[in-house]
Amino acid sequence: MSLLPSVAFAGIGLMGLPMCRRILAAGYPLRVWNRTPEKCRELEQAGAHVALTPAKLCLGADIVMMCLADTDAVREVVFGAEGIVHEASAKKLLVDFSSLEPKATREMAKELELLSGMRWVDAPVSGGVVGAEAGTLVVMAGGHVEDIDMLRSLLAHLSQRVTRMGEIGAGQVTKICNQMIVASNVLVIAEMVALAEKAGVDARLLGPALAGGFADSLPLQILAPQMANSVFEPVKWHIRTLLKDLDAAGGLSREQGMAVPMSSLATQLLRMHGSDKGLEQDPSTLVQLYREKHENSR
Repeated sequence: MSLLPSVAFAGIGLMGLPMCRRILAAGYPLRVWNRTPEKCRELEQAGAHVALTPAKLCLGADIVMMCLADTDAVREVVFGAEGIVHEASAKKLLVDFSSLEPKATREMAKELELLSGMRWVDAPVSGGVVGAEAGTLVVMAGGHVEDIDMLRSLLAHLSQRVTRMGEIGAGQVTKICNQMIVASNVLVIAEMVALAEKAGVDARLLGPALAGGFADSLPLQILAPQMANSVFEPVKWHIRTLLKDLDAAGGLSREQGMAVPMSSLATQLLRMHGSDKGLEQDPSTLVQLYREKHENSR
């Protein structure tokens, strides 16, 4: 019999699938649920139990994890007619890797604990699919100290670092800050790749040329080659995800009564590109926004 806690995971998508692979590989008993059950097939073959509903997912699990698209999806999975709340208890802990609105996270966490005693840790991550596959994500967590400390041994199989940022909702605020930097960075990388091409410089050399300098970054080394070579598939993450997080940044800034002009501009550019090309595309396609502007200006 395993001495490890039983883990449940809702949301077997781009991030959830590799995270679940690592949880299984570490020897944890795993239950999984996804709105599209076919996405659970690989994990079932690897030893995971597939639950038919979020409530049944929660049944028998000590730790219930979620990595879902947005606030509405999380609310439905937790509080819907067949939601987690129906099998929740004070002996269980919910860990949400999704990127949500901080206010909504605090409200849902309060409601879940009031109805069932089950506590909530908001634990959004950064590092993308590559980090999920390698177990090198960074986790920015909000919640009770003892809850986050209890999770550290499990999260060590998924991440290189877990930082408690404060009470429930603090992890989501930190993720918004992360995404403000990421979105602005991606757009500037796209802009400079297109400019280098326009000026006759081989943009494929930008990453190696700038490596180790003050302009270097992980997004530069990942995205600049993809943009320069027009390699936009497979999709590693979606424009809609980044746009959703920037919209949350706008909401948070309004709540706090301050302006975020750089992030606001990034939001406009992402929305413009998304409306033209589709929100399901990889952000590396943002270079096309600038290339097409150049072509249209001729």
